[in-house]
Amino acid sequence: MKRSLAALAITTSLVFAGAAFAQTPDKNVKVGSLGDQSGLYADIGGPGSVVAAQMAIEDSGLNQKGWKIELVSGDHLNKPDVGVNIAKQWIDVEKVDVFVDLASSGVGLAIANLAKEKNVVNLNSGSATSDLTGKQCSPNTVHWVYDTYMLANGTGKAVTKAGGDTWFFLTSDYAFGHALERDTAAVVVANGGKVVGGVKHPLNTADFSSFLLQAQSSKAKIIGLANAGGDTTNAIKQAAEFGIVAGGQKLAGMLMFLTDVQALGLKVSEGLNFTETFYWDMNDQTRTFTKRFMERYKKSPPTMVHAGVYSSLIHYFKALEALGGNPHDGRAVVAKMKEMPTDDPLFGKGSIRADGRKIHPAYLFEVKKPSESKYPFDFYKLVGTIPAEEAFLPLEKSVCPLVKKN
Repeated sequence: MKRSLAALAITTSLVFAGAAFAQTPDKNVKVGSLGDQSGLYADIGGPGSVVAAQMAIEDSGLNQKGWKIELVSGDHLNKPDVGVNIAKQWIDVEKVDVFVDLASSGVGLAIANLAKEKNVVNLNSGSATSDLTGKQCSPNTVHWVYDTYMLANGTGKAVTKAGGDTWFFLTSDYAFGHALERDTAAVVVANGGKVVGGVKHPLNTADFSSFLLQAQSSKAKIIGLANAGGDTTNAIKQAAEFGIVAGGQKLAGMLMFLTDVQALGLKVSEGLNFTETFYWDMNDQTRTFTKRFMERYKKSPPTMVHAGVYSSLIHYFKALEALGGNPHDGRAVVAKMKEMPTDDPLFGKGSIRADGRKIHPAYLFEVKKPSESKYPFDFYKLVGTIPAEEAFLPLEKSVCPLVKKN
């Protein structure tokens, strides 16, 4: 009888121990920063995104609260197949829970599909295509910083209304360029302008001469550069050599970053207008973050992609803490992120819509003249602010299946 009672006591204690173990929340998180670490988009995201992710991990304070948060990084080489192979390895073997950066829309769309299939979180701050929250939206994806609709709605509308009513597009020949040309052309036409032609160029091309000659012969008032990074800076430099701006045509950089202006220099880029959602010198909070960022990353202040990696992860960690753990159900984590209003030092207060679109203001900037720049990286002057509710595609126009129509 005593042995039976002892056995029962041991069994009962094991049952309770097992129940307690089962109820212990999993607080192990692995972040994967997947970007262009060495190519034409490396300055936009890449190594700087890794720095921003590490800062977010530290600033979250979760490591001090019993969480274990790790960071891995990889180079997708701007190739969707390479990106997917890395991501599959990370998810299946290294147990990565959340992806960040993802500059390159081709890679971004591929990872969004994989994240949905594997039920992990996809925080995209690097890709531009508005399809991420449109026809290819996902309950696992949040698109944080900018998109092609916002860029078109900002720069395209402003330039067209200012008299630039005929456009020729010089477009990077992949998902991002196609989406940016599509969205900008729609804005140009809606505001009384006309698209007179366009040409597509290979990604990361060195010679824009034949494309620029076509743009020049079109006589369009505006040559819209539907490309990014090294492609944009090369096109602008070679356009100057061809005397295109001197001949009366204007360039519209549809996606420009501070690092592009840095590469071009103010003498070449002065007067360019473009739209961004973050600038390092906007206020005391952005300047404080930039000072800390540049203590680790010496090349330049943070781009809006770097800022997006940091801010999206800060909100992600807030959602994890609110859930109390168990970060491995990506859809549940994204749903919690959507429930909570966003508030961080870089983008301010905002929200995440049903389609996964993060909403915040956008800003129309103009590059300063060399004589107007007073200190290092003093590149922009603010031309106008586009309110958050106007910057992105209205939700009632969304084709995202997650959006319930009234």
